[in-house]
Amino acid sequence: MCRWTAFIKEDKGETDIYWWTNGFWPGMLWQMYHATRQENYKTAAVGVEQRLDKAFEGFDGLHHDVGFMWLHSAVANYRLTGDERAKTRGLHAANLLAGRYNPRGKFIRAWNDDCTGWIIVDSMMNIPILYWASETTNDPRFAYIAKDHADTVLANVVRDDGSCNHIAILNPENGELMEAPGGQGYEAGSSWSRGQAWALYGFALSYRYTKDSRYLDAAKKIANYFIANVASTDFVPLVDFRSPAEPVKWDTTAGVCAACGMLEIAEAAGELERPLYLNAAIAVLQATDRRFCNWNPEEDSIVAGGTEAYFCRPGGDDVPIIYGDYFFIEAVLRLKGESFMIW
Repeated sequence: MCRWTAFIKEDKGETDIYWWTNGFWPGMLWQMYHATRQENYKTAAVGVEQRLDKAFEGFDGLHHDVGFMWLHSAVANYRLTGDERAKTRGLHAANLLAGRYNPRGKFIRAWNDDCTGWIIVDSMMNIPILYWASETTNDPRFAYIAKDHADTVLANVVRDDGSCNHIAILNPENGELMEAPGGQGYEAGSSWSRGQAWALYGFALSYRYTKDSRYLDAAKKIANYFIANVASTDFVPLVDFRSPAEPVKWDTTAGVCAACGMLEIAEAAGELERPLYLNAAIAVLQATDRRFCNWNPEEDSIVAGGTEAYFCRPGGDDVPIIYGDYFFIEAVLRLKGESFMIW
């Protein structure tokens, strides 16, 4: 059975080395190392990177989320230190992702098991490892795969109004769209807010690497839809923008990820457009801080109010989730001019 769960209350580095969020802790550490140059951050990040070698050795639990896992660990390490072993790990992960490419349908398949024709919007945040691999090896085949996949997501996942599906099930023989289930959202045709954020930031990143204006246009369209929706809820997103009014369910992780994407768009946008995305990102971050942040240094995590999915397991809603902290930190460091491009 295909899985799309995103949160569980345990140390996934200990219980599931393949878990997709295992890169976000070293991602925070590398961001802090870059900002402070304190060696303790670097040492801890390298330790996690070495632990992730067990996932390479096992292999069968890995799927499309290798970008989340190794962009934030090995690739970040290589970018900041030039470590050759880290470079090798990053290229290993990129080759694994490229190996999931379906040349008939021109997409990178999601998950394992019976998900042969599945693509998900989260993938847009994983394909930057392919762009990086092309730049690093001077081999365009990785970027070709990334662009093919981005084009397929654009055609089958992004709607005309800027909203997005979470999942698209394609015919693996020819890439034709067969079904678009609701996934982590409320239902088919609804609008899972973190999926919007993955798409918003992901297409902005594809523009950074390719300079293809179609990707920037898509990122802006999705961002405009996102901003219009969060403006009505004091700049903290609901789990799904098209869900019933009750019960009210928030997902701060969608907001802080989208804020990073808006800051990315602001860098690329023209002078007259830039304030829209910059100010919206700041509004989301300020609302998140005001309503959900915990600054007690004696307690783990910063950003509460995260929710894994509209229909989630017990304990999977209104909780701190590690990528919420990561994106909050990245956004704040971006605004301070102290972040580095981890994607």
